[in-house]
Amino acid sequence: MNSPATTVSARAVSSRLAGPDVVRAVALIGVVVMNFHGYLILRDGGDVGDGWAADLFNPWDGPLSTRFAATFVLVAGVGVTLMTRRTVADHRAGVDDRITDQRWRLVRRGLLLYVTGLLLDEIWPGTILPYYGAMFIIAAAVFTWRSRWLLLLGVFAAVAGAGIRSWRFERTGDGVSTAWLTDPDEGSLRDHAFGVFVNGTHPLLPWLAFLCAGMILGRVLATTWWRPVAIGVGTTLVGMSWMITDAATTPSLDVMLSVNPLDRSVVYVASALGTALLAYSIIDWLAARLPRATDPLRRAGQMTLSLYIAHVLVFNLIVDWLGFVEPAGVDVALTFALAFWAIGIAAAVAWQRRFGMGPAERVYRAIGG
Repeated sequence: MNSPATTVSARAVSSRLAGPDVVRAVALIGVVVMNFHGYLILRDGGDVGDGWAADLFNPWDGPLSTRFAATFVLVAGVGVTLMTRRTVADHRAGVDDRITDQRWRLVRRGLLLYVTGLLLDEIWPGTILPYYGAMFIIAAAVFTWRSRWLLLLGVFAAVAGAGIRSWRFERTGDGVSTAWLTDPDEGSLRDHAFGVFVNGTHPLLPWLAFLCAGMILGRVLATTWWRPVAIGVGTTLVGMSWMITDAATTPSLDVMLSVNPLDRSVVYVASALGTALLAYSIIDWLAARLPRATDPLRRAGQMTLSLYIAHVLVFNLIVDWLGFVEPAGVDVALTFALAFWAIGIAAAVAWQRRFGMGPAERVYRAIGG
């Protein structure tokens, strides 16, 4: 049993924590920046541009690529744990058993996100929502597992994703087609299954590792030692990843030791997870120390589903339909994204104060529970 010196009071833990909401909002700001930049590049023929800013914000293989999304998935894992912790504690104590209800709750939410994501993908190819939904369905099966088993599941996801990518690289180099895996018939069952687990922008192999890490992190937030440990682990993962990737001396090792998201190596997962842990730890600390300054982000963080859908619709309206913003350099993308968030945060604060739950979140809760 944890001593009072090492745990937060039960009353404090039972209330909604501000940290996850603030981290979620900041992560989504980054996602919007990278998405706006990436889709403007695609509208301009795919030219990333030159210069340090173009390299930094390169949405496909730059140092910030997918790091915000990985942090967003980490926070999702934290959210799963916070949502189910009482049920799990009661189940282990033999007091009450609502495990089945919680499983179906997560499944409903996952299916809703998956279907919504497939629809949104028609106008926003590569959206994270289908993968996000699939992760919730997996979480429904594993949220009662002990932390060591969640850790093993995360490691398996990372290793399996890297193994499949390396196998594809070797087979392609030998002149053997892997199209049956990477390019199945569109709309087929295999297309959906392989799309969620192997192909696409955020496949569960290896992205499930970030969710598992978040679920484990959520279990230790009530301790006083979690932050220095998370910072230490995050710093170690990032540092070791960038050191290891420099050891690649062959084309095969370039893939196996790459920090490029598209290569899906274990080194990439370690680097992205380390970045996410550092971001979570620092932003959560700021949220605790500066509650008034971060309150707008906290409110926006409770409406991230509405804001995520809104950023897709706003981009299509402003860029594709009205033509107010035309493809250009990273400066235009950053200005566009920051303008969206300045208005979005103000709107989220006003809406949350007036109505509480966001419009998409209200539908989400009504259907998903």
